[in-house]
Amino acid sequence: MDKRLLIVEDEETLCESLKRVLSREGYLVDTVNTAESALSILQERPYDLIVTDIILPGINGIELIRKIREDNPEQIVVVMTAYASLETAVEALRAGSYDYIVKPVMHEEIKQIVKNAINQKVLQKENLLLKCQLENKYDIETISLYKSPVMHKLIGEIKSSADGTANLLILGETGTEKDLFAKLLHSIRKTQKPFLPIPCNTVDPNALRQALDAADGGMIFLNDILCLNADLQAILSGLLKERDLRTIAAADRDIESALQEGVFNKELLQFIKGTTIRIPSLRERKEDIEPLANYFIQKYSEEFCRGARSLDNGSLELLVNYDWPGNVRELQNVIERAVLISSGEVIGPEHLPSLK
Repeated sequence: MDKRLLIVEDEETLCESLKRVLSREGYLVDTVNTAESALSILQERPYDLIVTDIILPGINGIELIRKIREDNPEQIVVVMTAYASLETAVEALRAGSYDYIVKPVMHEEIKQIVKNAINQKVLQKENLLLKCQLENKYDIETISLYKSPVMHKLIGEIKSSADGTANLLILGETGTEKDLFAKLLHSIRKTQKPFLPIPCNTVDPNALRQALDAADGGMIFLNDILCLNADLQAILSGLLKERDLRTIAAADRDIESALQEGVFNKELLQFIKGTTIRIPSLRERKEDIEPLANYFIQKYSEEFCRGARSLDNGSLELLVNYDWPGNVRELQNVIERAVLISSGEVIGPEHLPSLK
């Protein structure tokens, strides 16, 4: 993707000169002549780098930097300053500027500074991707344990669509492992492009911009998308317009209903709508309970160095007859606790007090 730069400079001749020089280097360059205009255009699209003069009509460059970094602390900004105002350049660095250029601007100097700043932006993206990979380790082994025909059918649908381009909407109650299906789709795709999970219940505008910027050309997983408020929905819709992304969105209820209720953005729905699958609740596929429970017993026995190895008939009956409002996530929590409080190899009803 071409790198996009924004120049904020009220001196028309210098502004046009910088645009010409940097455009020849292959950058997409936009220009504005006031800080107010810069703040306005930043609401519409992201920039890999902003180059701004310090002396501007209205809001000055230093205040502009502060306002930009309030919304996006990772935004890289380079300032231009006259020799007589180097003290101001120092102040700009303290405000969060990446570097400064002393006027009169030398073309070779600004080309090098811009190149260095862009490299810094690339490094930020790589760090974000690494952080997401470390913080979002999905255990997709449980998918192979399913015995129910309906889950086998869903897995087949995911596999058949893996190398396509259609977006995916996953519906299912809380705790039905919608995240695992997103990870499954990514894991079997024939691509090395990034996959970034985005937790919509905690994301802020800055984190949303950073994630989509880092994942450009890859895939994002918008978990709990109905948690986004109206402002974030509008921001996301605008960001998706400018990026080549395949999206997977997950929700615990029908998004069309949310649209009819006026709590979901129609334009955003058009972006994320594609193939839709519904993951049934655990109470609708009780044949999956025993293999999942045994898997979690093994998992937590190894993790906590405990001796639990299996369920007795009474505990299995409790598990199968329970309604599981929290679905697989609740089953996992129940088994984890049972493993911790058990002292032998067999988990019995006495280790499952919450199900009695």
